[in-house]
Amino acid sequence: MSLPDDLLAEVDALFRERVAARTAPSSVWGVFDRNGLVASGGHGDRGDGRAPDAATVYRIASCTKSVTAATLLTLVAEGWADLDAPITDAVPAFAEVVLPSPDAPVPTLRMLLTMAGGFPTDDPWADRQESIADAALDDVLRRGLLFDSVPGTRFAYSNTGYALLGRAVAVAAGTTFHEAATSRVLAPLGLDDTVFRAEDARGYVVTGQRDDDGSWTPQPMSGPGAFSSIGGLFSTVRDLARWARHLASATSTTPEPGPLSPADRRLMQQAMRVVPPSVVPTSTRATAYGFGLFVEQDPRFGELVSHSGGYPGFSAHMRWSVEHGLGVVAFENATQAKVSAAADRALDLVLDRALVMDRARVPDRTLGQPVPVAPGVERTAAAARDAQRSVTTLLQRWADAPQDPAGDALADRVCSPNVPMDQPYERRRRALAEAVARVGADLHADPVEEHATVPSQLRWWLPGTNGRLRVEIKLAPLAAGLVQTLTVIAEPTER
Repeated sequence: MSLPDDLLAEVDALFRERVAARTAPSSVWGVFDRNGLVASGGHGDRGDGRAPDAATVYRIASCTKSVTAATLLTLVAEGWADLDAPITDAVPAFAEVVLPSPDAPVPTLRMLLTMAGGFPTDDPWADRQESIADAALDDVLRRGLLFDSVPGTRFAYSNTGYALLGRAVAVAAGTTFHEAATSRVLAPLGLDDTVFRAEDARGYVVTGQRDDDGSWTPQPMSGPGAFSSIGGLFSTVRDLARWARHLASATSTTPEPGPLSPADRRLMQQAMRVVPPSVVPTSTRATAYGFGLFVEQDPRFGELVSHSGGYPGFSAHMRWSVEHGLGVVAFENATQAKVSAAADRALDLVLDRALVMDRARVPDRTLGQPVPVAPGVERTAAAARDAQRSVTTLLQRWADAPQDPAGDALADRVCSPNVPMDQPYERRRRALAEAVARVGADLHADPVEEHATVPSQLRWWLPGTNGRLRVEIKLAPLAAGLVQTLTVIAEPTER
């Protein structure tokens, strides 16, 4: 998608202002669509007197968790791992952990993937554990763990859980976690700038910084170890946008091929575990966790998928719209910079403009499905289109010849039996006439706008001399594609 220069300038300003405010020494961003990186920009000093660009290397921290989840799912697909197996199968030392209650289950891989292992949230502690050896992790387990909930019952963001998943990946793959993630996910996708060691990076590697009373203090780089699966990757705007775009493509009609099937990539982006509002107190969106990804429900933009990353000296974020395939990635090199705030705002700006551009293409929108249709449900979308055409004819007949029995006969063919039971045809014809008269609607005109949140439902607006007429249909779950809900509402112009 071609985005206007003024919009990209507004996005760029969000990150420029953060550097000016000393939120971080450097800030870099990228906007992508289903075809690739659309635009990028960078501000501040990355450490060599230059501003960062799309090839500059930062730590992506917990954005790594999506790669961990994807790597595990490739092993599940091949039969080497089982999502419902207890973690003790891969990490025997966990058997020495005392569970919170006699009937508490040992956490399964699925529980750990969805942050439901029952462990306390552990960012400050876990961020300093990356380099420890597997034997050291075993010692941690043997000394025991605390639990905030019974495993499998509620969400709590846990790096410990993802460290255990890294071990499960290593055991199932018969190699180290780092080698498995690289060979199974990163290398097949050509993500050559996404690495676990700074010395393996091809581009300039930014040093993380901490603000100590107005002066920046460089932070040491930790190396690969037992906790790398929680956030150990380094990457670039170009590579992370490529990874996010690959995940996002799974919900399009033409998913990209890759090491992980589109079905498994869609599985990662399902809302599987509700995130309590107390965890995201500043958000107005309902939020859940899938496999290594957060899933948010936005009233304007629909489903948004995201993940943040925070490590000593670094902040990262990636997010995209399931419906539009548009997304934003961003990095900064400062502890607790929370670049997610700017990335969130940037994607809102992009999606706001995308909606405006969509509305400007109304003639095209009236000819096809108004939102992308997920693979496997094209038949439902086609049935909704057929029903729209039939309902359009029905409304015209009811309005032009309300006493003609042919109209009601058509309604019987188009609608499921509950429709006349819920409201008799006679009342529906009368209500239609009143709504048409109220806004001066033209039932023979093309729609001026359309909207659909799911393939089996469709809403469209017809023009009038004093407003618009809204028509909405919802299909019953029958293969025949019958309309179970038919709503016609006048929306007069406000005076």
